[in-house]
Amino acid sequence: MQGGTVLGKRAATGSRRRNRRKRSSKGRLLLPVLALALASLGCGAALAHFRGGDDGRDTAAGPPRPTATTGSPAPAPAPPSPKPTPSPKPKPKPKPTPKRTAVPQAGAGSFTTAQATGQAVGNGGELRRYRVQVEDGIELSAREAATEIERILAHPRGWAAHGRGRFQLVTENADFVIRIATPDTADRLCAANGMNTHGELNCETTSGVVVNLKRWMLGSPTFAGPAHEYRHLIINHEVGHEIGIRQHMGCPGPGRLAPVMMQQIKGLNGCRSNAYPYDEEGIYITGPIVS
Repeated sequence: MQGGTVLGKRAATGSRRRNRRKRSSKGRLLLPVLALALASLGCGAALAHFRGGDDGRDTAAGPPRPTATTGSPAPAPAPPSPKPTPSPKPKPKPKPTPKRTAVPQAGAGSFTTAQATGQAVGNGGELRRYRVQVEDGIELSAREAATEIERILAHPRGWAAHGRGRFQLVTENADFVIRIATPDTADRLCAANGMNTHGELNCETTSGVVVNLKRWMLGSPTFAGPAHEYRHLIINHEVGHEIGIRQHMGCPGPGRLAPVMMQQIKGLNGCRSNAYPYDEEGIYITGPIVS
């Protein structure tokens, strides 16, 4: 029994040794398999890192590739606009100097009568017919001068508009004549009636009014207005004598309108130059009587 026991023990021990060897052999066989499996898993993980699934798009790490869009790429920011350079201010153009018409000193001494007639103007008083004459040889139309004088006598601030007489332009049978003459001829006509006009002034004679061409064309240095307005003063002043206002007037006060019967060409004495007998409200402009 004892020997059998010993034999049995040995048999059992040998069996255990054989079992250990078998397990060791199996373990040695499994190691390469496990290593291969691990390697396969590593490759799969690496592939999974570089392959993006079923759509086959590259999903490798790094900056993403831009995707195409239907829109245009965003424009680059525009450079800042340069500040506009201020344009230099244009220099004011100098005002043109009024062209002075050359006035002849002397003429032929004969006159052309304007062939023009008109309607009587005015709302009261005696009717006075007049004709207009211009000295021959000067560049002034007698007809145009007559038309301008007719407008002057019909002005709403004139004599006719305020009952101081009615006036009518005619070519013959005139009650008085308005002559426009060169300075030398005007002096001669005025001197025949005892007046010295010094080549500068106008006058009223027994036959009518004498207008110095120089004053008609150039106006007066004391008159604050154009020559065509000064012509109103010439006609209104001399026709004022013709209707019976024989004396001259002076300035009524500083800053006030000068009377049309004032010899304004000789100085205003503080008054404002004025070409009309009446103001805009229809009030007669008067002043102190002077010799």
